[in-house]
Amino acid sequence: MMKGMESELKDLNSKPPKSNGTIATVRDDRPLLKSDSLSSTTTTTTTTAAELQDLEKKFAAYVRRDVYGTMGRGELAPKEKLFLGFALVTLLPIRVILAVTVLVCYYVICRVCTLFSTPNREDEQEDYAHMGGWRRNVIVRCGKALSRVMLFIFGFYWITDSSSSSITQENEPQSEETGRPGVIISNHVSYLDILYHMSSSFPSFVAKRSVAKLPLVGLISKCLGCIYVQRESKTSDFKGVSAVVTERIREAHQNESAPLMMLFPEGTTTNGDYLLPFKTGGFLAKAPVLPVILKYPYQRFSPAWDSISGVRHVIFLLCQFVNYIEVVRLPIYYPSQQEMDDPKLYADNVRRLMATEGNLILSDIGLAEKRIYHAALNGLFSQC
Repeated sequence: MMKGMESELKDLNSKPPKSNGTIATVRDDRPLLKSDSLSSTTTTTTTTAAELQDLEKKFAAYVRRDVYGTMGRGELAPKEKLFLGFALVTLLPIRVILAVTVLVCYYVICRVCTLFSTPNREDEQEDYAHMGGWRRNVIVRCGKALSRVMLFIFGFYWITDSSSSSITQENEPQSEETGRPGVIISNHVSYLDILYHMSSSFPSFVAKRSVAKLPLVGLISKCLGCIYVQRESKTSDFKGVSAVVTERIREAHQNESAPLMMLFPEGTTTNGDYLLPFKTGGFLAKAPVLPVILKYPYQRFSPAWDSISGVRHVIFLLCQFVNYIEVVRLPIYYPSQQEMDDPKLYADNVRRLMATEGNLILSDIGLAEKRIYHAALNGLFSQC
């Protein structure tokens, strides 16, 4: 069904963190949805339909359970095919045109606001997020508004945003350190997560270096203050992404005008029901964090970007008339002295809190298992 929708699912965090808890700066960009993307240790890529159930039990965090089936390639009912066909010729082109228009409009705004301005250049990074005055205000306000417009175009007409006030931290400060958090910590379900956070707080993200060179998106990423991952060899004085992120988190915590950081410590996307182990890079700064839980309730197509190709996901998403986001904002989490001394403990405690408050299932698998699952799915469908 719809054979031309295949594309490669790339991941920005395909290497695990180093043993000292830093963020890896060299990443593997092998496509997750192709059988030849696996190393020699995982070359067995064929499976049978009878083994699919066992695979889904083992890799439950990445299993799609919507009406479009595994990898979005399941057999559809006649009614669903009719619905999809109608949306393809009506809703899809309208949304594509509107989305491109919004993107171009925001690019023009960013271009005008950065004219005759010199970007901040530190640690081999380049951004306009440290630019102040009216220019920065226009970029942020328009960025938030147009991100919300983009979500509306994608069918997210309503966003349920709630705060959990039932949590009380024993170690929460009573006086001095009640300032802003240094980083937003969020579970990772879809590329749509980025649009939501842009519309809500307009934070900085970690992105591939190649993003900075993309048409339209490149300038926008610099206005966001993205921290770019270097793939090439570094000079001896290059701090590395982990050190840059840590400094930016501390800066955001101490300076109200500094751009807030946003991290997805799981390192990859899930189906939204699970929470993977957290990498510790976002907790090395010893600054308080703001945990945010995102959920995407669905009836037909799941907006989760777990085991489905990018083009297929975008098309199905734009063909769905209504999509939903539910957001739970937890109170700012202030680390205890023990957590400051042990980033792994800090990360684990925040993860358990998010799992409890978001009714998420803790899983101990990661990107390596995701690759194996995708290879097995590729083998299964290649036999069909």
